[in-house]
Amino acid sequence: MNKVKIPLIDLNAQYKSIKKEVDIAIRRVLDSTCFILGPEVEAFEKEIAHYCRVKFAVGVGSGTDALLLALMAYDIGPGDEVLTVPFTFTATVEAIILRGAKPVFIDIDLKSYNIDVKKIEEKITSKTKAIIPVHLYGQPAEMDSILKIAKKYKLKIIEDAAQAIGARYSGLIAKEKGKGKGQGKGNKEERVGAMGDIGCLSFFPSKNLGGYGDGGMILTNNKKIAVKIKMLHQHGSMKKYKHTLVGCNSRLDALQAAVLRVKLKNLNKWIDKRIEIAKMYNSLLKETGVILPIADRGVKHVYNQYTIRVKNRDKVKRLLAEEGIATAIHYPLPLHLQKAFKFLGYKKGDFPQSEQAAKEVLSLPMCPELNKLQVKLVSETIKKKVRVLDKKG
Repeated sequence: MNKVKIPLIDLNAQYKSIKKEVDIAIRRVLDSTCFILGPEVEAFEKEIAHYCRVKFAVGVGSGTDALLLALMAYDIGPGDEVLTVPFTFTATVEAIILRGAKPVFIDIDLKSYNIDVKKIEEKITSKTKAIIPVHLYGQPAEMDSILKIAKKYKLKIIEDAAQAIGARYSGLIAKEKGKGKGQGKGNKEERVGAMGDIGCLSFFPSKNLGGYGDGGMILTNNKKIAVKIKMLHQHGSMKKYKHTLVGCNSRLDALQAAVLRVKLKNLNKWIDKRIEIAKMYNSLLKETGVILPIADRGVKHVYNQYTIRVKNRDKVKRLLAEEGIATAIHYPLPLHLQKAFKFLGYKKGDFPQSEQAAKEVLSLPMCPELNKLQVKLVSETIKKKVRVLDKKG
């Protein structure tokens, strides 16, 4: 008998649910023959800016490019240091190194998987220019403390919000902003990507807001920086063949913008569904010995991944695969132990929390299209397999 297959994410089902609107949007771009930047991208930039509650948004080629351009915008390069975490996707650190700057790692908090704010100040030197907090798996980092430290030491904050569009933070910074002129009682939450100097988004297909190819967005409230990025991402030019800066080619294409405009209208509904699924997992997996993700108090976790921690992770993953259940490991080897970053001089044991997470994390199927029966099947299978492995020791 064939086993039921449960995918990690079901992009085909998502497409079918919005097929008519997506097909019309794509046809609109094809008929216009305006494929790079243009009205679709401009409209999407305005819509994203409104959604994320920032003044400016600039569409770029990918989330990686967003990080790189953010560093370029603040002239961060050789001789500079940037604080970030080793437990993240490689792009966070690649961008720093490609600018000629030095990444300085800070270990994570194992409960949130985000930067341990208590360890930030000890790593700051006269060369430190910025902090890149990563809102991993869709959970906002502890931004109150990060913003306070950045202000104290005059550092820039570049938020890596690639996995966290739609996530919200209601800490002190959001409450202070809520006291401002024209702010209503319901406005005391801050959107991820809008709290630092720059926020960086990714529209990689597996993201909560994913395109049908690569794409990214830079968010900022600084007009001067927004204008500079608009030049940098199209060869340092605001006028054809007139180059003010040395830039690069990183422009969001109109087809991606058109598709993402359709998806953006569904994003809040999809996020609510993810939260509902996460609550189901939490209920079904409690008292199993599996360590469940925790949504910090005062934040809205958007569950780009639903990631548990479990002993014998690799065995559990294999046993689930045998039952037709797809899982993923985000991420199996922290960056300080990657061959590409060996030259930074870190060694095993330098960041124990990140190393422990890398050995134990396992991302379960998570997408708005999952149904209750699938969530129950995944949970029951985990219970059964973990119990068997526990008995075997």
